[in-house]
Amino acid sequence: MRTNLRRSRLLVVFAVFALLAAACGSTDDTTTTQAAAQATTTTAAATTTAAPTTTEPVSTEPIKIGMLADLTSTFTPWGLNVRDGMRLAVQEINDAGGAGGRMLELVEQDSQNDPDAAATAWDRLVEDGVVAVGGVISSGVAPTAAGLAEADQIPVFFTKAGTPASFTQDSRYTFRTCLPAAPMVAAPVLQYAQEQGLTNVGVIVADYAWGQGFKAAIEADFEGSGIDYGEIQVAPVPPTTDFTPFVRAMADAGAQMVIATGHPPGGASIVALSAELIGDVPVTGAWTPPDRSLALIDPATAIGRFTDFACADYTSDSYAELAKRYLAFSDNLFMSDDAVSGFAIVTMVAEAVAEVGDDPSAIAEYIHANSFDMPGYAFPLSWTAWGELAEAQPIFFIINAGPAPEGLNEAGDWWVEVLSQSDPLEPYVP
Repeated sequence: MRTNLRRSRLLVVFAVFALLAAACGSTDDTTTTQAAAQATTTTAAATTTAAPTTTEPVSTEPIKIGMLADLTSTFTPWGLNVRDGMRLAVQEINDAGGAGGRMLELVEQDSQNDPDAAATAWDRLVEDGVVAVGGVISSGVAPTAAGLAEADQIPVFFTKAGTPASFTQDSRYTFRTCLPAAPMVAAPVLQYAQEQGLTNVGVIVADYAWGQGFKAAIEADFEGSGIDYGEIQVAPVPPTTDFTPFVRAMADAGAQMVIATGHPPGGASIVALSAELIGDVPVTGAWTPPDRSLALIDPATAIGRFTDFACADYTSDSYAELAKRYLAFSDNLFMSDDAVSGFAIVTMVAEAVAEVGDDPSAIAEYIHANSFDMPGYAFPLSWTAWGELAEAQPIFFIINAGPAPEGLNEAGDWWVEVLSQSDPLEPYVP
């Protein structure tokens, strides 16, 4: 049974997001990554004739950082990457002496891609005394997590979760770290289409919050661009969906590129059918880890055709250095941008703790006041007052045949080629 405090917090959450409702559509065990050793502190003895004074001893309790991501449901592959990126950062920071001399501890909770489960998991994290929470993937979970973060004044960091319904202009404890808001993600698609001189594209979206948000972004950004997108195909979510009529409609309209970013669950079917019905045209994914995409899509239809976006620059030196350490640490076979985000979240929180201490409000203020150049990232991390990415410049890449650079891909004989990097995206204003 929820406490009265819990009920009052939920009333705050519901009040914050009621006006936004039209815009979008576990076990009890807590897993922790423990600090390997406790930090020690020494206090110099005073040599003075004045009466001795006592000082508050520096705490040696670990700094707890929460992870809230899907570990057993729809977005499990994303969540496992986030988790292992966060775990790697905890280990490396602890090996180097911790944050301000204090060890880090990662407290892990499964959001189960369910708002109610995520709310319960959030409460457990708060009870455990976390100073920040990171890793949220699902747009279905994000508004709940954001509302609780604002009510409890504990910073939360999204990795994906692009729904705009998570933010208001008064948000101060909610931060995106990888995927921008859905209204921002059509601009990189338009930029690439213009760079390639395309005049006709097909668009297919899923009939839920992310898909509808992306649909609205396409309509807004492509207006007046000279590129015809025809009738946007709105398709149900699998497993019962037959995508044939939707892809055939785009083929009949003469699509030179298929934009499937708004339909993450249908990617594999859309890629295969577009090869059959349209031919050798690029198909855009939905910010999906490339190893995950190729686990679902026949490489024969994906290689040289499947494109996607990332907040990580998979071709950079800093990514290569981080990915080699990650693959030595994790059972995952590729370091996705979700893992890069997880590593960055812990790193930024640890820096904030070292500078301003373990008060969550002070941590949020420190994050807002600074810009961070994180390993593997394609752009600096900084934020608007309400937590939207202020300098996002996603990478647009295509999956080509391998071999990959040594030590960077254990998932198959393929690698990524950067096609373009977007211009800085205009931050979404709630």
